[in-house]
Amino acid sequence: MVTQNWELALLSLACQNSPHPAHPLPGRIGDPALVSRAYAACEALTARHSRTFSLATQFLPRFKRKAIRALYAFCRTSDDLVDCPENGLNGLDEAWIAWRQRSLSLLPSGKDLIAVAWADARLRFRIPILFAEQLLDGIARDLCQKRYLTFEELAAYAYGVASTVGLMSMHIIGFSGPEAIPYAIKLGVALQITNILRDVGEDWRVGRVYLPQEELAAFGLNEGDLAAGRVDERWRAFMRFQIQRNRLLYAEAHPGIRMLDRDGRFAVAAAAGLYSGILDDIEAHDYDVFTRRAHLGPVEKLLRLPKILLGSTSHA
Repeated sequence: MVTQNWELALLSLACQNSPHPAHPLPGRIGDPALVSRAYAACEALTARHSRTFSLATQFLPRFKRKAIRALYAFCRTSDDLVDCPENGLNGLDEAWIAWRQRSLSLLPSGKDLIAVAWADARLRFRIPILFAEQLLDGIARDLCQKRYLTFEELAAYAYGVASTVGLMSMHIIGFSGPEAIPYAIKLGVALQITNILRDVGEDWRVGRVYLPQEELAAFGLNEGDLAAGRVDERWRAFMRFQIQRNRLLYAEAHPGIRMLDRDGRFAVAAAAGLYSGILDDIEAHDYDVFTRRAHLGPVEKLLRLPKILLGSTSHA
């Protein structure tokens, strides 16, 4: 795998934890009935907000599936809190501080089912607290930073909001050792960049531009082009460049799947394979990410799964 300068910086952040392969702990926190309700709430939230993630994680063993959906619910709740405009800045500050405390506590109030399930999953799978803190810091970055000058800056943001999720997921799925870390980081960046390319129009409408300013300028583009939703040859060339790099990130991250426990490889491969399909849809619609949201339909997702399964089990 090719290692670039931006990856070395992110690797140093991840290795502060000196992570080791995860071994689930016996038992649960608190009342079993409460914990069961908490996990059910996370399952419902996952099904409601992400059909792709819900489908991909369906292939995990039940106890790992519940934990990884608790992780999703923690991430989704955190992200929604920052993206909720009606809070106002002062209200958001108070709500964010309170949520951060609850979501990092090992004994959250039974009234917060998402926090309860996440605390239980974090304890059972020995998920390093630093990764959760880094994720919260990454999400909070959206409150103060709306533009990114270089790809290196954007990759650091992607680490905070996405690579940390992959690193926490590894502890739930199980992994061979520290050699898996760079691959998880790269896959997280790939997934987040896919999000960014898909959501250019939506992000612009809320005042955010994640596309690197230097790279826009290199293709003769500026924010006026984004405001106009202009799809011309400059934009097509820019998007071809972005998609080519994004696909390379997916390809370079793929060998890391073989470093995961066998019962979790297909789930991760499915998540990566289905998500990267969004790039195909962007291309199929002439790079128009201003008037539509690129996606794969349910039938197309199912049709892709056999090939993904073959790729995840080869050389196992």
